[in-house]
Amino acid sequence: MKILFISDIHGIDKNLKIIDDVIEEEKIQKLVVLGDLYCGGVDKSIENFMLKHKDILICMKGNCDRESICYSSPFLIIKDLSVIATDNIDIYITHGDRYNRYSDLKVKDGILVYGHEHIPYIIQDDNMIYICVGSISIPRGESMPSYMIYDNKKFTIYDVDKNILFEKIIRELNYE
Repeated sequence: MKILFISDIHGIDKNLKIIDDVIEEEKIQKLVVLGDLYCGGVDKSIENFMLKHKDILICMKGNCDRESICYSSPFLIIKDLSVIATDNIDIYITHGDRYNRYSDLKVKDGILVYGHEHIPYIIQDDNMIYICVGSISIPRGESMPSYMIYDNKKFTIYDVDKNILFEKIIRELNYE
């Protein structure tokens, strides 16, 4: 399964055309939005982007996404933590404000993908892999707006100019 991950849109639609193009060019099967869609109230351009991809969309709630927006949204917004099982691996997805590489997550063998920090990275710690996809709209530090594609046990984080920032191939995880 080919999965595209983005995070932290914050109501800025500037790079969503790039994401539309990536979805089409790469024949993406799932679009995972890791939260912080809006900045305050609902932005129609962001909502239209999400609705356009509703059939392939998995959307997580971010710390900036109001509860009332989540309940009234025309697409499902998942709170806290979810999992995508593909290619015999479990990819745990969350926004990153509650669960991240610093939290006491009960999962000890797996892959945790999130945003929130606005800085992309891939870090392996024993049998746990932590992936922050960065922000598609408001990167922090010296990073560029970024997104990630998962395909056949390979995680690749790109900037919006399609340069590879980080890559990780999963050979085997020891689920004990």
